[in-house]
Amino acid sequence: MSVPVSDVIAALETAYPPALAESWDAVGLVCGDPAEPADRVLVCVDPVEETVAEAEEVGARLIVAHHPLLLRGVHGVAADTAKGRLVHRMIRAGIALYCAHTNADSASPGVSDALAETIGGLRVLRPLAPHADGVTGIGRICELTEPEPFGVFVRRVAEALPDTRPGVTGAGDPERVLRTVAVSGGAGDSYLGQATAAGVDAYVTADLRHHPAGEHLGAPGPVPALVGLTHWASEWPWCGQAANVIESAGAGTVDIRVSTRCTDPWNLRAS
Repeated sequence: MSVPVSDVIAALETAYPPALAESWDAVGLVCGDPAEPADRVLVCVDPVEETVAEAEEVGARLIVAHHPLLLRGVHGVAADTAKGRLVHRMIRAGIALYCAHTNADSASPGVSDALAETIGGLRVLRPLAPHADGVTGIGRICELTEPEPFGVFVRRVAEALPDTRPGVTGAGDPERVLRTVAVSGGAGDSYLGQATAAGVDAYVTADLRHHPAGEHLGAPGPVPALVGLTHWASEWPWCGQAANVIESAGAGTVDIRVSTRCTDPWNLRAS
């Protein structure tokens, strides 16, 4: 017997409570009927043309995405707009869309736990930017199970995560021995101060901008070395975590697919 969309949502909202979402965020069911069956689910980072097409190809009835489709206020979803076209396409195909964004970032376990697990060799200690409960919050502070040089760690991160055109970058002394690392899935240069205050040896995150990174590295005193990822690669490990949440709720009646289509916008690299 098929599990309804509402049951999948209930499982996701138990794991990633909507109350954890930032006030500016837009999480929850975007389109679709909660009473319809969710016999096949596609989990992805971005609800975009590529992943909607993938859902159609595999016969998914529900897309679970990390990023919201309609983050800012809208007054319509006309089919002659990019996002409106996607909404119409999903409705015509009978595909529901559910988004878990900053609530999944802050949950325990959440996006950054999945990133740390995928990198491997890291023991999660606590959130980087904790909420009042000290358990949930953005990012994670971790310790390495075995100390290793920064250059080795950067290569290991690159090998652990899916390939992207920009790849993985590092900023720091390749011989510096790392014992503690902070990780934050998604754009995380707004947490450079917290990573420094935590006294970690390196900080892994996405979308590091030139000026904040340069000012961080030029600050007096010891500062964390930086490992730069693309946004999609840093959050893709969460898809497997969310798939496990759905699988537990579906008791084997839901066919779950994790999208491997890279939805970073960068598709060319000149060498």
